Amino acid sequence: MEKKTLKKATFITVEGLEGSGKSSVVNFLANFLKEKKFTVKVFRDPGSTDIGEKIRALLLDKKNKKMSKYTELLLYLAARAQLIEEKLKGAFKNYDFVICDRFFDSTIVYQGYALGLGKLAKKAVEMFLQGIRPDLTIVLITDPQAGLKRIRKKDRIESRPLSFHDRLKNGYLKLAEKEPARIKVIDANTNLDAIFDCVKKILCKKFI
Repeated sequence: MEKKTLKKATFITVEGLEGSGKSSVVNFLANFLKEKKFTVKVFRDPGSTDIGEKIRALLLDKKNKKMSKYTELLLYLAARAQLIEEKLKGAFKNYDFVICDRFFDSTIVYQGYALGLGKLAKKAVEMFLQGIRPDLTIVLITDPQAGLKRIRKKDRIESRPLSFHDRLKNGYLKLAEKEPARIKVIDANTNLDAIFDCVKKILCKKFI
Protein backbone atom coordinates (compact mmCIF):
# COMPACT_ATOMS: atom_id res chain seq x y z
CA MET A 1 0.00 0.00 0.00
CA GLU A 2 1.36 3.41 -0.93
CA LYS A 3 2.59 5.74 1.77
CA LYS A 4 0.35 8.75 2.24
CA THR A 5 1.89 12.20 2.26
CA LEU A 6 1.26 13.74 5.66
CA LYS A 7 1.48 17.50 6.10
CA LYS A 8 2.62 17.02 9.68
CA ALA A 9 2.91 14.08 12.02
CA THR A 10 -0.20 12.17 12.90
CA PHE A 11 -0.31 12.10 16.69
CA ILE A 12 -1.44 8.86 18.37
CA THR A 13 -1.68 8.36 22.13
CA VAL A 14 -2.17 5.11 24.01
CA GLU A 15 -4.03 5.21 27.31
CA GLY A 16 -5.42 2.60 29.67
CA LEU A 17 -5.65 1.03 33.07
CA GLU A 18 -2.64 -0.30 34.95
CA GLY A 19 -1.55 -3.70 33.62
CA SER A 20 -3.65 -3.37 30.47
CA GLY A 21 -0.76 -3.84 28.01
CA LYS A 22 -0.05 -0.24 26.99
CA SER A 23 3.68 -0.71 26.44
CA SER A 24 3.07 -3.74 24.23
CA VAL A 25 0.53 -1.83 22.14
CA VAL A 26 2.89 1.15 21.76
CA ASN A 27 5.63 -1.18 20.50
CA PHE A 28 3.22 -2.93 18.15
CA LEU A 29 2.00 0.40 16.75
CA ALA A 30 5.52 1.65 16.12
CA ASN A 31 6.66 -1.57 14.44
CA PHE A 32 3.51 -1.88 12.32
CA LEU A 33 3.84 1.69 11.01
CA LYS A 34 7.56 1.28 10.33
CA GLU A 35 6.77 -1.85 8.29
CA LYS A 36 4.47 0.38 6.22
CA LYS A 37 7.50 2.62 5.56
CA PHE A 38 6.34 5.50 7.73
CA THR A 39 8.77 7.39 9.97
CA VAL A 40 7.80 7.01 13.64
CA LYS A 41 8.88 8.56 16.92
CA VAL A 42 7.79 7.24 20.34
CA PHE A 43 7.62 9.12 23.65
CA ARG A 44 6.21 8.52 27.10
CA ASP A 45 4.39 10.96 29.38
CA PRO A 46 5.71 11.67 31.94
CA GLY A 47 9.24 11.21 30.70
CA SER A 48 11.31 11.23 27.50
CA THR A 49 13.31 14.29 28.64
CA ASP A 50 15.93 14.54 31.40
CA ILE A 51 13.62 16.78 33.44
CA GLY A 52 10.57 14.64 32.68
CA GLU A 53 12.28 11.44 33.78
CA LYS A 54 13.29 13.03 37.09
CA ILE A 55 9.70 14.16 37.64
CA ARG A 56 8.47 10.68 36.72
CA ALA A 57 10.73 9.15 39.36
CA LEU A 58 9.28 11.52 41.98
CA LEU A 59 5.71 10.73 40.97
CA LEU A 60 6.09 6.95 41.01
CA ASP A 61 8.30 6.59 44.09
CA LYS A 62 6.33 4.77 46.80
CA LYS A 63 8.28 6.70 49.44
CA ASN A 64 6.43 9.88 48.48
CA LYS A 65 3.26 8.93 50.35
CA LYS A 66 2.65 12.48 51.54
CA MET A 67 2.44 13.95 48.04
CA SER A 68 -0.61 16.21 47.74
CA LYS A 69 -2.99 15.55 44.86
CA TYR A 70 -2.40 19.15 43.79
CA THR A 71 1.36 18.61 43.78
CA GLU A 72 0.80 15.45 41.75
CA LEU A 73 -1.27 17.36 39.20
CA LEU A 74 1.33 20.10 38.86
CA LEU A 75 4.19 17.64 38.45
CA TYR A 76 2.41 15.82 35.62
CA LEU A 77 1.71 19.15 33.93
CA ALA A 78 5.36 20.21 34.32
CA ALA A 79 6.67 16.99 32.78
CA ARG A 80 4.25 17.32 29.86
CA ALA A 81 5.14 20.97 29.26
CA GLN A 82 8.81 19.98 29.04
CA LEU A 83 7.98 17.12 26.66
CA ILE A 84 6.01 19.44 24.38
CA GLU A 85 8.70 22.13 24.28
CA GLU A 86 11.74 19.90 24.09
CA LYS A 87 10.54 16.96 21.99
CA LEU A 88 7.02 17.00 20.55
CA LYS A 89 7.15 20.26 18.62
CA GLY A 90 10.22 19.12 16.70
CA ALA A 91 8.93 15.59 16.19
CA PHE A 92 5.68 16.84 14.66
CA LYS A 93 7.74 18.49 11.90
CA ASN A 94 10.09 15.59 11.23
CA TYR A 95 8.06 12.35 11.45
CA ASP A 96 4.98 10.87 9.81
CA PHE A 97 3.66 9.48 13.09
CA VAL A 98 4.33 10.43 16.70
CA ILE A 99 3.18 7.95 19.36
CA CYS A 100 2.96 8.79 23.04
CA ASP A 101 2.47 6.36 25.91
CA ARG A 102 -0.12 8.42 27.82
CA PHE A 103 -0.85 12.13 27.38
CA PHE A 104 -3.38 14.62 28.72
CA ASP A 105 -6.28 12.17 28.98
CA SER A 106 -4.37 10.43 31.77
CA THR A 107 -4.34 13.63 33.81
CA ILE A 108 -8.04 14.23 33.31
CA VAL A 109 -8.82 10.65 34.36
CA TYR A 110 -6.23 10.02 37.08
CA GLN A 111 -6.19 13.39 38.80
CA GLY A 112 -9.56 14.66 37.57
CA TYR A 113 -11.91 11.68 37.91
CA ALA A 114 -10.06 9.36 40.27
CA LEU A 115 -8.57 11.94 42.67
CA GLY A 116 -11.60 14.22 42.49
CA LEU A 117 -9.98 17.35 41.04
CA GLY A 118 -12.58 17.45 38.26
CA LYS A 119 -12.84 20.73 36.37
CA LEU A 120 -9.68 22.07 38.00
CA ALA A 121 -7.64 19.28 36.42
CA LYS A 122 -9.26 19.83 33.04
CA LYS A 123 -8.62 23.59 33.11
CA ALA A 124 -5.04 23.08 34.24
CA VAL A 125 -4.42 20.59 31.44
CA GLU A 126 -5.76 22.97 28.78
CA MET A 127 -3.55 25.80 30.06
CA PHE A 128 -0.35 24.02 29.08
CA LEU A 129 -1.31 21.97 26.02
CA GLN A 130 -0.55 24.74 23.50
CA GLY A 131 -3.40 23.44 21.37
CA ILE A 132 -1.86 20.00 20.92
CA ARG A 133 -4.42 17.22 20.69
CA PRO A 134 -4.05 13.61 19.49
CA ASP A 135 -5.56 12.58 16.17
CA LEU A 136 -6.29 9.19 17.69
CA THR A 137 -6.33 7.91 21.26
CA ILE A 138 -6.46 4.19 21.94
CA VAL A 139 -7.75 3.30 25.40
CA LEU A 140 -7.16 -0.18 26.79
CA ILE A 141 -9.82 -1.20 29.28
CA THR A 142 -9.38 -4.26 31.46
CA ASP A 143 -10.78 -5.54 34.72
CA PRO A 144 -8.89 -3.35 37.24
CA GLN A 145 -8.17 -6.19 39.65
CA ALA A 146 -6.95 -8.51 36.89
CA GLY A 147 -4.71 -5.77 35.49
CA LEU A 148 -3.11 -5.07 38.84
CA LYS A 149 -2.37 -8.76 39.34
CA ARG A 150 -0.16 -8.66 36.25
CA ILE A 151 2.15 -6.12 37.87
CA ARG A 152 4.84 -7.71 40.04
CA LYS A 153 6.35 -4.60 41.58
CA LYS A 154 3.83 -1.79 41.98
CA ASP A 155 4.74 1.90 42.01
CA ARG A 156 3.03 4.66 44.01
CA ILE A 157 0.10 5.03 41.60
CA GLU A 158 -0.37 1.30 41.00
CA SER A 159 -0.41 0.70 44.77
CA ARG A 160 -3.54 2.77 45.31
CA PRO A 161 -6.76 1.03 46.47
CA LEU A 162 -8.87 -0.92 43.99
CA SER A 163 -11.59 1.74 44.30
CA PHE A 164 -9.18 4.25 42.72
CA HIS A 165 -8.62 1.96 39.74
CA ASP A 166 -12.37 1.37 39.39
CA ARG A 167 -12.80 5.16 39.13
CA LEU A 168 -10.10 5.21 36.44
CA LYS A 169 -12.06 2.73 34.37
CA ASN A 170 -15.25 4.76 34.68
CA GLY A 171 -13.37 7.94 33.86
CA TYR A 172 -11.92 6.58 30.64
CA LEU A 173 -15.30 5.24 29.53
CA LYS A 174 -16.90 8.65 30.17
CA LEU A 175 -14.20 10.37 28.11
CA ALA A 176 -14.75 7.92 25.26
CA GLU A 177 -18.47 8.68 25.28
CA LYS A 178 -17.72 12.39 24.93
CA GLU A 179 -15.20 12.01 22.10
CA PRO A 180 -16.03 8.86 20.11
CA ALA A 181 -14.33 10.11 16.94
CA ARG A 182 -10.94 10.46 18.64
CA ILE A 183 -11.04 7.93 21.48
CA LYS A 184 -11.31 4.24 20.59
CA VAL A 185 -11.80 1.76 23.44
CA ILE A 186 -10.35 -1.74 23.19
CA ASP A 187 -11.25 -4.62 25.51
CA ALA A 188 -7.88 -5.61 27.00
CA ASN A 189 -9.24 -8.59 28.95
CA THR A 190 -8.28 -10.80 26.01
CA ASN A 191 -4.84 -11.87 24.69
CA LEU A 192 -2.31 -9.54 23.07
CA ASP A 193 -2.80 -10.91 19.55
CA ALA A 194 -6.51 -10.06 19.70
CA ILE A 195 -5.68 -6.60 21.04
CA PHE A 196 -3.12 -6.04 18.28
CA ASP A 197 -5.70 -7.09 15.68
CA CYS A 198 -8.14 -4.47 17.00
CA VAL A 199 -5.42 -1.80 16.96
CA LYS A 200 -4.50 -2.67 13.38
CA LYS A 201 -8.13 -2.40 12.23
CA ILE A 202 -8.56 0.99 13.90
CA LEU A 203 -5.33 2.26 12.38
CA CYS A 204 -6.04 1.02 8.87
CA LYS A 205 -9.57 2.41 8.88
CA LYS A 206 -8.47 5.83 10.06
CA PHE A 207 -5.08 6.48 8.44
CA ILE A 208 -3.76 3.79 6.11
